[in-house]
Amino acid sequence: MAKGLFPRAWVKKSFYFQARISFVRVKYLFLTWLTVLVGSWVLYVQYSAYTELCRGHECKNAICDKYRKGIIDGSACSSLCDKDTLYLSRCLSTLPNNQVYTGSWGDHDGIIRCKLGEVVHLELGEEPEPRKEAPVFDKPTRGTSVEKFREMVFNHLKSKLGEQTNLASLVSQILSVADGNKDGRVSLPEARSTWALLQMDEVLLGLLLQDRGHTPRLLGFCGDLYMTERVHYGPLYGLTLPWPLVSWVPSSMQRTMDQWFTPSWPRKAKISMGLLELVEDIFHGTYGSFLICDLAAAHFGYTDRHELRLTDARGVVSEDEFKRTMRALKCETDADCVYGVDCRTSCDLSEKRCKEEPVQPNLAKACGTLKDYLLRGAPSGMREELERQLYSCMALKGSNAGQMNMEHSLILNNLKALLWRQISHTKDS
Repeated sequence: MAKGLFPRAWVKKSFYFQARISFVRVKYLFLTWLTVLVGSWVLYVQYSAYTELCRGHECKNAICDKYRKGIIDGSACSSLCDKDTLYLSRCLSTLPNNQVYTGSWGDHDGIIRCKLGEVVHLELGEEPEPRKEAPVFDKPTRGTSVEKFREMVFNHLKSKLGEQTNLASLVSQILSVADGNKDGRVSLPEARSTWALLQMDEVLLGLLLQDRGHTPRLLGFCGDLYMTERVHYGPLYGLTLPWPLVSWVPSSMQRTMDQWFTPSWPRKAKISMGLLELVEDIFHGTYGSFLICDLAAAHFGYTDRHELRLTDARGVVSEDEFKRTMRALKCETDADCVYGVDCRTSCDLSEKRCKEEPVQPNLAKACGTLKDYLLRGAPSGMREELERQLYSCMALKGSNAGQMNMEHSLILNNLKALLWRQISHTKDS
């Protein structure tokens, strides 16, 4: 009997073993299929996002079409459209209608920006309609004289910057930039390109601040496409996490991780002095006062000599324009009185209107941005004094203009002097 049972038991075990192998195979086949399915979906989503965000070829085609028709002209048009010596390289766009690429033009590396119309989402089977674009190149009109164009630019700057004594010299500087081929005169196509660029506040502010070295230099333009110097190190601190990890990493941990990826402390001190000097220069500067309404680290970078650059000026607004905007805002609480990301005023509850004076000056927000950046790794002999000065700086308020001006200057000078004493003897200074 025992001999008869042995083969039967062996058959049962063999069948059980084969069934288990089959189950494992099916399990792994299913997991493989699931992985391929999910991977394909992720690739499709990424590709769709890329093709929607990165439309550099459309941008170039639209600009070159207008250039060849004689509508626009500029210092970069021939290189972009005729000689093909201005190249769009890596896509950095985050919005479909605001194209951003790295690029090269001869010996220059730069960042190329270009405006496009909105993306139209179509259902399957629908015929695409022609993209509707704003007529950004319709001014100045044919027959406009150079003097009339000068007047147009002057009035535009006055509307943006308010009454300034030296607007005439700024107009002359802009007309010099407008003369793309440097033949001593501004043609109608060049004037149209310049006028389109001036409608973008970040371009105007870049021109205002580049002489002081705070913004990347404008290298060339064609229509509303323009190229600026590339700032190779950015953001100011931190790292950009891949999108699947952003929602999983707590914000407190992200802030801690941001401080791991920074230069040595003396170099951080030099970069920080650059930010303080930017704040100083736009506080009652050559062309009035400006407010920085988004001090995110992503909007700043630095050169290989550790000189700070404002790489995205879209968060900067003239004080005159800020006050006009806030006066027009109705409010119920202080939370209604916000411009941009973090420029705030208080609500006048009796009139239900926002007040025009900012609650917090640029310097206080800059010190808040620099606090963790500077305190991490600071020399022990000056850390306590540095911390005290940073907190005094962050406590600045914008209510009393006369008192604020004195406190602002005192705190700014003390902070710069403290940092300079610490790094003046190092090679990083």
